[in-house]
Amino acid sequence: MVSKVYLLIRLCRYLFTLVLLMINMNLFLILWHYGFILGAFFCFLPFYQVNAIRKYSKEDLLKLREEVRQMFDHAYTGYLKYAYPYDELRPLTCDGIDTWGSYSLTLIDALDTLAVMGNYSEFKRVVDIVTTKANFDANINVSVFETNIRIVGGLLSAHMLSQRAGVDLEPGWPCNGPLLRLAEDVARRLLAAFDTPSGMPYGTVNLRHGVPPGETTVTCTAGVGTFILEFATLSRLTGDPVYEEVALNALNSLFERRSGIGLFGNHIDISSGRWVALDSGIGAGVDSFFEYLVKGAILLDRPELMAMFKEVRKPVDRYLKKNHWYVWASMHKGQVTLPVFQSLEAYWPGVLSLIGDIDTALRSMHNYNRVWKQYGFTPEFYNIAQGEAGSNRESYPLRPELAESAMYLYRATGDTFMLDIGLNILRSLQHSAKTPCGYATIKDARDHTQENRMESFFLAETTKYLYLLFDPENFIHNDGSSGRVHVLPSGRQCVLDAGGYIFNTEAHPIDPGALRCCYEWKEEKDFWKKSKNPKGDMLSSRKKEKKVTPEKSSSERYSDNETSQLIVQGTDGNFQNQSSDYFKVISKDNSNDGKSSLSEEVEKLSRHTETLNHLLNIVKASRESVSIKTENENEEGGEDGPTFSQNSSESPVLEWPPNSTLSQPSTSEREESLPEYVRELVGLKSIKKEFDPQRLLESIRASSADISLDSSKKYQLLTCPAQPFHIRLTIAGEFIEEK
Repeated sequence: MVSKVYLLIRLCRYLFTLVLLMINMNLFLILWHYGFILGAFFCFLPFYQVNAIRKYSKEDLLKLREEVRQMFDHAYTGYLKYAYPYDELRPLTCDGIDTWGSYSLTLIDALDTLAVMGNYSEFKRVVDIVTTKANFDANINVSVFETNIRIVGGLLSAHMLSQRAGVDLEPGWPCNGPLLRLAEDVARRLLAAFDTPSGMPYGTVNLRHGVPPGETTVTCTAGVGTFILEFATLSRLTGDPVYEEVALNALNSLFERRSGIGLFGNHIDISSGRWVALDSGIGAGVDSFFEYLVKGAILLDRPELMAMFKEVRKPVDRYLKKNHWYVWASMHKGQVTLPVFQSLEAYWPGVLSLIGDIDTALRSMHNYNRVWKQYGFTPEFYNIAQGEAGSNRESYPLRPELAESAMYLYRATGDTFMLDIGLNILRSLQHSAKTPCGYATIKDARDHTQENRMESFFLAETTKYLYLLFDPENFIHNDGSSGRVHVLPSGRQCVLDAGGYIFNTEAHPIDPGALRCCYEWKEEKDFWKKSKNPKGDMLSSRKKEKKVTPEKSSSERYSDNETSQLIVQGTDGNFQNQSSDYFKVISKDNSNDGKSSLSEEVEKLSRHTETLNHLLNIVKASRESVSIKTENENEEGGEDGPTFSQNSSESPVLEWPPNSTLSQPSTSEREESLPEYVRELVGLKSIKKEFDPQRLLESIRASSADISLDSSKKYQLLTCPAQPFHIRLTIAGEFIEEK
């Protein structure tokens, strides 16, 4: 009604002005000059619309909040009725499908939303189901990134909300409990992905067997830098430092590889540290890396993470920010490569609100809201220059980012414009996405056609952020004025539920009080010691020693742990120790301590490769029960190379070098020393050693050192063709037949 009156008045004004001009120019000037009051009224009339902001009473907010609750209940009930125990609901056909891991993803992802909305009875029922039936010992390949933010994050959040929901607690909670053990079980299965030369994780692991054979070493930036919240929470609740340290190690490794102008690419090779996709932006494939720097600094009291964010934000504002839009540019030169807005980028104003940059956040939010109003949704890509949805990127999969930033900014400013944005989102979803059994992905934002998928984040994030936007008195918004005193069996007292909740990128809230309850940071701890760099910066990161290893052909590539199993025999006959010492030598850079030079080590490696070939022949022969006969049956080797001896009761024995008097390993020892790829070739049963998190932790600590923020170290980047930057390289949901 207000807008119609406003338009009518403006129309009358222009008609009146036009009539005066047509009658007499002098008369117009006189009336305009002396008619100050009338002129002022017309001049300032446009501000009437700006000030005519809708007012929201408590009753209005209550009705909107309850409408969001009903939206959640409709989708949640549809999942339980038609899709459980599958991962996701298909809302058009009213059935279920496994997508990310075949572990009832939506049920776990939506668990803490039940608590946020006050449905404690259902929360307790589902906790009982999850703790008694969930089993993650499955022979399936899953996305490390998605499993962490959805499953680990969801379990941790539900664990910390259990007391509020009235769940029967084990002694020692929140430092103990079945949901915490489940979260740790999943995280421990993900740790194997971090056992890489750079410390950056693979994109995929098998929940039972670790990194799948032949897994790509290319992963997205967000897939490297989105672990610190969940993993550090695990470490501080359980007391096991390995999770926090591997996550920090990955973050620092990624940070060190920023370009000369400070930008990050979209995909990186975790083995070589070279960038594969060179487009830089704040959206898909990169987004949560920035988010976790800010939130990690706040949750964990780590100022070095905030220093890292401030450092990386400078080039973002310089090269990517254009009229409060954020575009994509070359990570090396800063030239714009893609002038698009992605719906995922709508998280950015919320992050800026956490560091107090409200003005910039509001300006970007205004731009993003314009896109929503243009289509009723935000398409995945929006071409800023053309003002239209990107080709083949018109969909809207019920994403939460715009509602997320609206919630953050409303808490920070109280500006009811954020409520308008939330209301628009709610109306669009109710009008175009609702189906008889849930809510459907919008296939095309231009015509609102539907697609048969409802991702778990609709219940975990979109509905939760909308609910919290319209519920300013929710316990999540606690300003610290109240809390619960909790006493551990040791007598230690802590304050919980006092506010300050930090949401992971899947909107799972983490109570910082619970972390401090179980873990007290001590400066004298030997891991991740804080120190100031020469310039006095708060950031303390680490420099990896440059490890030089001989170049390998494509047929000789194998993992470091397999390499260390090569037979390298010394004078003391200690098989495994000599292997370790050998590789310690070649990992030194510019070593002048009297050990073998790199060229000599390369020669050694070629000799041991030859030995390996002989071992391969032996294994083949022994498996085929073929007698190996040699011209010289003497135990001493001939001049032409290694010889084999065999009798009726013994297996073939390899002697190398010729005429060696060293003790020789048994056949079983020789077979066990073979790399996995060789064992597969000859049909031997796999003896892949179980991944040892402690060994990984010790390796990280041994290779850490402090460096300054503005380190001059540069990296030679790979410029070979790669998949488009917006395609996330994950192989989640890919199932192996054997279960």
